[in-house]
Amino acid sequence: MHPALIPALLAVCWGLNWPIIKIVLSVVPPFTLRWVGLGAGGLLLLGYAMLQRRPLWPTQWPRLIVAGLLNVAGFNLCTAFAQLSTSTSRASVLTYTMPMISALMAWALLGERPDRRRAAALALGSAGIALLAWPVVQRLQAGELDARTLRGLVMPLLAATAWAAGTVFTKRWPIAGDRAASTGWQLMIGALCGGIGAALTGERWPDTVPTVVLAALVYHIIVATAFAYLIWFVLLERFSATVSSLTTLMVPVVGVIGAMALVGDRPSALDWAGFVLVLGGAAMVVLRLGR
Repeated sequence: MHPALIPALLAVCWGLNWPIIKIVLSVVPPFTLRWVGLGAGGLLLLGYAMLQRRPLWPTQWPRLIVAGLLNVAGFNLCTAFAQLSTSTSRASVLTYTMPMISALMAWALLGERPDRRRAAALALGSAGIALLAWPVVQRLQAGELDARTLRGLVMPLLAATAWAAGTVFTKRWPIAGDRAASTGWQLMIGALCGGIGAALTGERWPDTVPTVVLAALVYHIIVATAFAYLIWFVLLERFSATVSSLTTLMVPVVGVIGAMALVGDRPSALDWAGFVLVLGGAAMVVLRLGR
């Protein structure tokens, strides 16, 4: 594979994973999906590291556990419940408020004061969130707000917050060791959290799973989890931080298009305006971070 193809390929792998997960969640419960999907992906990465004769056992378990809880468990569980509560397009775009939330956390926790560009980015992103939250506000004013509608707004933002907190944490306290192995262990931590959730809620694997759902689950495990993480490592090693960051920004764009094609999402004009503002704000933060 030519290295120049990796950014676009990665954006497609992760972007299509949003509607793919929506398909799986139509049959498989959320906690069950996460312990099966993350566990299988983690085993594949650990197996890859073993075949490459890389060191498997981490030396910094406390850091690894915190990173796994934030970057994997918190992020993946919140995005699963987000997809059950709102459209795939809205969930994917709201989740990618992460660069802006990360900038706020870096300001509060690391003392990195935002410059004019970041301030403008935060203003754009906030305006976009306000537009996407407007239907929730309307229902609240009419006294028709239900828990599902509220979860559709809150869960993607919680996912973004967990991801941002994990990013700030690993920036402050980097994790030493092999990337494939450490990511595999973080996926296993996420799988453990999913398993605990499934046990507490009484979830179980469904008796019958349609072929299309099984195919979607295989894509999620092999392509969007194990394979995508491996080529992400290559991207980080061979390209600048700007290219790597812009790759993540391409993911929600592919996610929105994929959701329209695969699960029938039809964003409203208000949604499109919110998407543009949120992704525009994220792009301003990402470009600045890249430089």
